[in-house]
Amino acid sequence: MKFFTYTSAFLALCSRLVVHGAHSQTTSASAAQISAGYHVIYSYSGTTPPDQLTELIKKGAIGGILLFGENVSPSLPSQVTQWQSVYRSSSAYAGSPLLIMTDQEGGQVRRLPGGPSLSEKEIGASANPVQAATSAGQQAASALRTYANNVNLAPVGGVYRQSGNFLDQYGRSYSNQSSITSECISAFIKSQQSNGDVLATAKHFPGLGSAKAGQDTDAKPVTINTSLDELRSIDEKPFQSAIQADVDLIMPSWALYPALDAKFPSGLSRKWVTDELRDRLGFEGVIITDAIEAGGLNAFGANDSHRSILAIQAGQDSILVGARNVEQGWQIVQDLAIASINGSINAQEWSQSTQRILSLRSKITI
Repeated sequence: MKFFTYTSAFLALCSRLVVHGAHSQTTSASAAQISAGYHVIYSYSGTTPPDQLTELIKKGAIGGILLFGENVSPSLPSQVTQWQSVYRSSSAYAGSPLLIMTDQEGGQVRRLPGGPSLSEKEIGASANPVQAATSAGQQAASALRTYANNVNLAPVGGVYRQSGNFLDQYGRSYSNQSSITSECISAFIKSQQSNGDVLATAKHFPGLGSAKAGQDTDAKPVTINTSLDELRSIDEKPFQSAIQADVDLIMPSWALYPALDAKFPSGLSRKWVTDELRDRLGFEGVIITDAIEAGGLNAFGANDSHRSILAIQAGQDSILVGARNVEQGWQIVQDLAIASINGSINAQEWSQSTQRILSLRSKITI
């Protein structure tokens, strides 16, 4: 599609601009903010979105919205329709909609009314796991479609090691066997994405199956001391299946895996995001962060913009802002825009990342 080629080239040019004069500064900053906006997913609290969110949509400074259970009301579908209408009139509109997403894994982890009613563990333990996973993918798509969502932050690809550990205690792992988990994640993804209006996300690469109970990266830093051979032969297998099933997004973990990188957690690690996920496994889709304000990143300070820049430098595409604070997202957009101008972010990689996001959004049929 021609507009994607044009948009990518235009954004790359904007990110390399040498600014001269007040008018040029304003133009460059505005273009950089539009570019940065594609990469940031906002969130808000309660059932009534703040006016600021609509204003930022008008400015084109937003790539999508993350919805939680507290945001759900009967009026949500019409609200989403209104957001998309406002966005179509913005200067950032490139022929594709905002990404509206939630976590609809199944079982205990469901933000929207509807299925999947079975947890991943129940699916993996059923008489026909592939059939159950296929049904779950259809149910998830139906629930998201009812509330005008187009991205599901599911399924989870972890292979749990011990009963009652971090994933297993909530039924968020299909199995303690890679083969079953791989079959189920593939079936779920193919089923959910079959109509082209609800995209799937495999998470949390390279896997949280070895995390013990209480090792929650949302709350605190987590280190997983699993060998690289085991990570590749067990934990990565479901993600390889997800890629073969044409999954549209992958979310890295915020855990630290010293076997490959002893300094940066997976989602901030170029070794994991670019070298392993992109280059070794061949994933070409959009890589989206887990919540950028997570306690798992405490070692990297409390500045969400700094964390976001590190994630982009590692090779991630979209920043998930989950603190239910619109100002949080807007600040990250502004700081990413500055980073794209001052060279903190590689201009060519930034342009390619924007292209991936726009190409992803072009798949959505509604």
